[in-house]
Amino acid sequence: MSNPAVSFFPAHDGVRLAYREVGEGRPLLLLHGALGDSSLWLRDDRAATIAAHGHRVILPDFRGHGSSAKPHDAAAYPSDVLTDDALTLLDYLGLANADYDLAGYSLGARIVVRMLVRGATPRRAVVGGQGLKQVEGFGGGVARMLRRIVEATEPFEPGSADERTAQWLQGAEMDTVALLHALDSLAATPAADLGRVQVPTLVVMGSEDERGDSVDELVAALPRGTKVMVPGDHGRAVAEPGFLAAVVDFLDLT
Repeated sequence: MSNPAVSFFPAHDGVRLAYREVGEGRPLLLLHGALGDSSLWLRDDRAATIAAHGHRVILPDFRGHGSSAKPHDAAAYPSDVLTDDALTLLDYLGLANADYDLAGYSLGARIVVRMLVRGATPRRAVVGGQGLKQVEGFGGGVARMLRRIVEATEPFEPGSADERTAQWLQGAEMDTVALLHALDSLAATPAADLGRVQVPTLVVMGSEDERGDSVDELVAALPRGTKVMVPGDHGRAVAEPGFLAAVVDFLDLT
């Protein structure tokens, strides 16, 4: 796994946020999922694979995640702040009015959608692992799961999913206070707003992902949306060779 150096930029409110870069060429802002960071794209040389096709892959860590600041004050997480941060990074890098692409998986895909409805104009966009329900603010349930674990007053049943998740959070040294604030800041996007998006958008979904029950509705709501299905559930689909192949093929279209 490549390990590019971490750089930092100031958010609109001065919070210090992290990003990495891999490769050279056409810029691609690539956003990670919840409870993770940009290392999602460094595993198995995923970012390097995209970069090899002539892309400068820009990998931010969301506020409250990874190497970015993790303030505990709820006031540091106003509604849609993760979108604000991503748009600020585009401005910081001089890309807001340039020729670039945009992609994300899971939470990152929701932020891609928010950026599009708020006026971002990449050449192409990729939304991975999200259906219309998630974009509209329903389903997924990461925040509910995390809050249930953080606020638990009794031990979890041995071997249960909650016990495994709690152990993983502890081992990964996650800042659950910051993560919950970040997840609580997410803004919903009504389907009607998607009708304004004129950017060609690829929606990639795992065949076993429960979020797939509304993927066709999301594609239909996007005027220039297309769909690709790959093997796997929500956790595994992003690691499938077919996922990266679909992204690269879509971004390479003229």
